[in-house]
Amino acid sequence: MSNVVVMDFTATWCGPCQIQKPILEQLEGEMGDKVEFKMIDVDQNNALAGKYGVSAVPTLIIEKDGEVVKRYTGVTSADVLRTELSALI
Repeated sequence: MSNVVVMDFTATWCGPCQIQKPILEQLEGEMGDKVEFKMIDVDQNNALAGKYGVSAVPTLIIEKDGEVVKRYTGVTSADVLRTELSALI
């Protein structure tokens, strides 16, 4: 199991979230089992969104070894994420 996790806080009604989704799917395909990707619907997981202080979607939170190391709000490009994740794995 990977010790790098990308949590995608999203919502079905969120347009930018729909743009972010294929970017994350592409990276998931590239990174294989080196990075774990989790999609978290804020409407169904209010407590978890609250725990991480998520007030806007999409929000991406990257954890390594259980610690938050990076946070992005809004659509984040594959290049930015690839660079960040490559440095962590």
